[in-house]
Amino acid sequence: MAASQRSDDSDARGFPAFAARKGGRARGQSFWAKAWTEAVEDTWPEEEPLKQGRAFARTGRIGPVTVSPGRISAEVYGGEEAHTTVITLRELDEQEWELLWEKTADRPQETEALLAGELPQDLLEAVEDARVRLLPGYGDLDADCDCDALDHPCPHATALCYQMSWLLDTDPWLLLLVRGRGAAEAVEELKSELLLRAMAGDDDDEDADDADGVGESPAEVAPSDAPLPGVDPLAAWSREASPLPELPPLPAAPDGADEPVTGIEADPLEQLVADAAVRARSLLGYARGLTDRPAPPLDLWQDTVRIAAVHPDPRVPVRLRESCGRPPEELDRAAEAWRTGGAAGLEVLEHTWSPSAQETARARAALSAGWEADELPELQVRDNHWTPAGRGIQLRLGRDGRWYPYRLRAGEWWPAGPAHSDPSDVLVDLTDD
Repeated sequence: MAASQRSDDSDARGFPAFAARKGGRARGQSFWAKAWTEAVEDTWPEEEPLKQGRAFARTGRIGPVTVSPGRISAEVYGGEEAHTTVITLRELDEQEWELLWEKTADRPQETEALLAGELPQDLLEAVEDARVRLLPGYGDLDADCDCDALDHPCPHATALCYQMSWLLDTDPWLLLLVRGRGAAEAVEELKSELLLRAMAGDDDDEDADDADGVGESPAEVAPSDAPLPGVDPLAAWSREASPLPELPPLPAAPDGADEPVTGIEADPLEQLVADAAVRARSLLGYARGLTDRPAPPLDLWQDTVRIAAVHPDPRVPVRLRESCGRPPEELDRAAEAWRTGGAAGLEVLEHTWSPSAQETARARAALSAGWEADELPELQVRDNHWTPAGRGIQLRLGRDGRWYPYRLRAGEWWPAGPAHSDPSDVLVDLTDD
């Protein structure tokens, strides 16, 4: 199976964005970084895009870089616009990798270095012997960017290539990864080649002995299926299995076993682990370009609301009401808002903002389209709050473009259900209840 068919998202590695660099070299300085840069510049020889790329690489306007088999990608920021830039290289197929490891195994020094976790410079000689391509070249290096620049490659693409050379300064194994093999997998494949050679070498030695007439005489050589001396195969097969020894006794419980060793109960620890996983997923999504920006960290109040809203233990909201420093009903209302839309739902509850005239006009058009002209209730519009007169219901437009239903309870506006993208749907749900 070709490497391009077998690679998946689990092979991707993300790296944080580089800070702006004032002056200095735009090319990486290690052997592999220089080899990469020279190959890129030979493949794309137009000097102006390369010059602009070197300058752009140092601006700090390239987001986190993701390196995966056959692909290097990042978000770049030109002015107020963000662009997605992708560098693609052809992945080596299975036969090419096998041939590379065969040629590498012919070189003891390079083999020893690879098994020790190093990427030796002389590996390029094995690459040439195998007639495969490790560095980028004509026909397998390409760039794609949605900036609509006239030059190809655009400065964003060449800048990303220069930043790849910076990554190679610290981790040259990325060169193998972008061709389809992670470091661990590459080493294992080389070990397999060495093992096959060792096994084949034993067979060759035996054949050579037979050819030279060296070794035991035919009468002294037992047939390959002969039983071992002193062992009855039938008796060994039919013998009952020996019983396993009994398990040793459990150690005595330590003093104070009723109290957790850490002083922390298990349920907060489980929640912290779950929260860390959610946060890690959000950061990984940003690093891989799935979101425009990482989720901002929550402040103390937001995190209190989140825990009160999602924690499965009913005791937790009770504790938080007593210790949050705010009226209990305020926390209850905020938790309900969180359940309707997370941090965006809480933002809608606690803050108002002024939509543009275009957004307001689109909302009126959507409401009018969903109602008969004589049935649409009279709406009082103030900032992002739309309130049908005398109904005790309200629509709130979030900054995320969704509409959140609210209902008046004891003089306070409470969240009344999940958000919708269509304000007419929200109004219908509220008036039908």
